[in-house]
Amino acid sequence: MALPGAEFPLGATPTADGTNFAVASAADGVLLCLFDSQGVETQIPLSERDGGIWHGFVPGIGPGQAYGYRATGPYDPRRGLRCNPAKLLLDPYARAIEGTVRFGPEVFGYTMDDPDAPSTLDSAGHVPRSLVVDPSFTWADHPRPRYSYADTVIYEIHVKGFTAAHPAVPEPLRGTYAGLAHEAAIGHLVDLGVTAVELLPVHHFVPESFLLDRNLTNYWGYNTIGFFAPYAGYSAAVRAGHPGGQVAEFQSMVDHLHAAGLEVILDVVFNHTAEGNHLGPTLCHRGLDNPAYYRLDPTDLRHYWDTTGVGNSLNAGDPITLQLIMDSLRYWLTEMGVDGFRFDLAPTLARQEGGFDQVSAFFDLVSQDPVVSRAKLIAEPWDVGQTDSYEVGRFPPLWREWNGRYRDVMRAFWRSQGGLLGEFASRFSGSSDLYRSAGRRPTASVNFITAHDGFTLADLVSYNTKHNEANGEANRDGTDDNRSWNCGIEGPTTDPAIIELRQRQSRALLTTLLLSFGVPMLLGGDELGRTQHGNNNAYCQDNPITWFDWASADKQLNSFAKNLIRLRRNHPVFRRRRFLAGIEASQLRWYTPAGTEMTPDQWNDPGARSVAIYLNGTDDPDRAADGTFLTDDDFLLLINAWWEPLDFRLPMTRADQTWHVEIDTYDPSVAPPPSDTSVGEHLTVQPRSILVLRARQPKPNCSVRSETQAPV
Repeated sequence: MALPGAEFPLGATPTADGTNFAVASAADGVLLCLFDSQGVETQIPLSERDGGIWHGFVPGIGPGQAYGYRATGPYDPRRGLRCNPAKLLLDPYARAIEGTVRFGPEVFGYTMDDPDAPSTLDSAGHVPRSLVVDPSFTWADHPRPRYSYADTVIYEIHVKGFTAAHPAVPEPLRGTYAGLAHEAAIGHLVDLGVTAVELLPVHHFVPESFLLDRNLTNYWGYNTIGFFAPYAGYSAAVRAGHPGGQVAEFQSMVDHLHAAGLEVILDVVFNHTAEGNHLGPTLCHRGLDNPAYYRLDPTDLRHYWDTTGVGNSLNAGDPITLQLIMDSLRYWLTEMGVDGFRFDLAPTLARQEGGFDQVSAFFDLVSQDPVVSRAKLIAEPWDVGQTDSYEVGRFPPLWREWNGRYRDVMRAFWRSQGGLLGEFASRFSGSSDLYRSAGRRPTASVNFITAHDGFTLADLVSYNTKHNEANGEANRDGTDDNRSWNCGIEGPTTDPAIIELRQRQSRALLTTLLLSFGVPMLLGGDELGRTQHGNNNAYCQDNPITWFDWASADKQLNSFAKNLIRLRRNHPVFRRRRFLAGIEASQLRWYTPAGTEMTPDQWNDPGARSVAIYLNGTDDPDRAADGTFLTDDDFLLLINAWWEPLDFRLPMTRADQTWHVEIDTYDPSVAPPPSDTSVGEHLTVQPRSILVLRARQPKPNCSVRSETQAPV
């Protein structure tokens, strides 16, 4: 018997005397279903309903209790209604979830013979269950890192893949939240010098049935079913037989990462759920309030309006769904301790009547929320909408964006494609053409060369085409637009010349990424030479194809990446907070290899593949948080994307200025020349490489921006 209880907060809230249950549903009635350790179900009707929220308080129920809901009628797909009491439903606000989906006719809301007729098969023995969770956690007493965007270096990783084969992580912890919190894992991150880890989805997800049929799984996790629950499969506590232990384990992981000075960013999937299209399983939202949670096709309410490519799109224009999204974001920031989010297929969240709307309700709520608005907010600015699906540069000022144009241009430039010099310069200097007119800064651009979706860096320079045969789709899946180059032979080789060229290409790409204006994002493992053997869509490969191979790590490349990140951290000239125009344009100048300033004709020369970039650090107009000027050394970058050596004449920058080699990507193991080079003298830049020169001159009052100031 349930007492009336309260309609807020939504979800299961334990107290000393029992637990309050509250769930939003348009159903005629809702049954709370409690399960004992033997799986025996007790059904308790929730008799109280306020504002569309069914609620009740059950005395004596506490943390660890497994539960779910059943929603009674109506079931009428032609009107978009899909309530079916034969289907056990997860709580949309469940803080923890146990169990998996065992696919069969029981998990579908309709009969196999007629999609419009309700199924009477009970799904309880085939679907996961929600768990009541003790919300308390004692956080360590240390300051929470808070880096400005300009000082941020993001490292994108998969929780499991990062430590699944790590020899220094104890075997029971490998591939778990606790494994990521282990000193060996954190030690690599700290030693590398990154400031934030961006975790592929950790919200509880469900693998698709067609993958399970192939003995594969949804490794990336972009198939969410619980927006408050950490995925149980990444929990050492759950593996050890402690259901619900994933919550405290995740919090402890965040605590350890924070203690090491690392921020935590979650990749979140609020654009769709694991329930798929109209023929998908009924697991949660569909059975509670189908029209509120999903965008329905107005011409046929049985079907979904899909801008995600996976069958459905969340209805971010409905108050119930908007509240779910905002409550989830606040929960992960406040209770779970994370520092920000990367939003998968973010335009779907801002579609009003199908089109992308910069003043959508979702954007408005984020901008005024006192908690969410202060977090790091990064958009994947594209989805698969029929119109305006590529929205790079169009998100509101609070937001940062994955810059796909940066990725494409830098890949093509370093495989020596002509006619890109002008756009190379735009992307390197922060993509002002995308962001400045809206009053945004270079840090609006999250620059990346590689990400989880696509080739790794090692594969980008080793394969001309994708090799996704292991996915079981006859190599039809994954993009064909890789802009990659195998450097002469497809795949593995023992040819020393090709190996050397691939290593050189990797160093040039990493140097470009980490010295460009904006926020760099490094795909985890690129610094170690991680390969997926040409698979550019390894979303279903939970095996050594995707796991870090620590035993084969490229130590030289790792050392090179560390030096690049250290160079960026130590020199604010590479971390510009503003676009340089007008009187400030002298802080960034572009020269031909002959040492003359670039002209419009030279920018437009289809054969041009080389340029010198002068970064004036002495007269840097940026200021630190305390108001001091961020003065720095001058730098000169000599870029040669030609396949032959090229002579550069050092341009007239300052009288009597001399330069020494800081980095030579052609062969970083060779010691720099013992003598400095003066203005007007010549240097040879080897094929497909970068020389980074640093000026020899004292600079007064140098300072580096604080790592604890608010994001800028």
